[in-house]
Amino acid sequence: MRILVTGLNGFTGHYVKTALQNSGHEVVGLVSDLRDYDALALEIKALNPSAVIHLAAIAFVGHGNVNAFYEVNLIGSRNLLEALAQHAPEVKSILLASSANIYGNRSEGSIGEDALPDPANDYAVSKYSMELMGKLWSNTLPITFTRPFNYTGVGQSSDFLIPKIIAHFKAKKSIIELGNLDVWREFNDVRFIADSYVKLIEQTSLPSGQAVNICTGKAYSLREVIALCEEISNHKIELHVNPQFVRENEVRVLKGSKKLLEQTINSNTEYDLKQTLKWMLGIEK
Repeated sequence: MRILVTGLNGFTGHYVKTALQNSGHEVVGLVSDLRDYDALALEIKALNPSAVIHLAAIAFVGHGNVNAFYEVNLIGSRNLLEALAQHAPEVKSILLASSANIYGNRSEGSIGEDALPDPANDYAVSKYSMELMGKLWSNTLPITFTRPFNYTGVGQSSDFLIPKIIAHFKAKKSIIELGNLDVWREFNDVRFIADSYVKLIEQTSLPSGQAVNICTGKAYSLREVIALCEEISNHKIELHVNPQFVRENEVRVLKGSKKLLEQTINSNTEYDLKQTLKWMLGIEK
């Protein structure tokens, strides 16, 4: 298929492009700004994609311009869907990347897609709003929402937690400042995410408007992440808790249920955290 990937040059887009090409698909990106409907509509008409993976978004929760979350993640996504409905009516599949952040910080344990959303920041609100908006198009367009849990890999911005930790180990720093150490989260591999997206865009079994967790159901504490990095790099680092990084009432364990994902795409490629950290530390590919 000719697959349009928005955000093609971003962190996730790089790996999605490789995974799609390895599966024999043609990959195209966007030149126009999602916020410019007229330019976007002309480009969609010219490209006439068979399928779309919509990754373009403001993703860093601490991003300074709060309005950008809504301008890009919500309005930009709506412009895309309208342009597809008008100018690519034969599109077979549209994957809209949402986020497990929409579940918020109150749901303990393994979270299924039927958990009530409880977004706790503007990024999460913008993604949940995108889902609600997208459902308005689900009778017109074949839409799947993906809710990836935390993931990482080579090339991710050091604004994010795992790349920050990796940078400290690569530089042989003696101390690292973190927030809550005794919380458990998923830290999945971006290559697993990309593989899941490709398999989801190829399937036809899900009803339009369905949300799917992209997760492994495996959670690790920050102490475990540090211990693995120490083992792999043979470098010890001293942990300091910075009160500014500590979030109040933070849930101890937060991980996804992968039941629907496994039912939908049958088999999947998973990486354990040690593999991912070795890759990011430059120990192995």
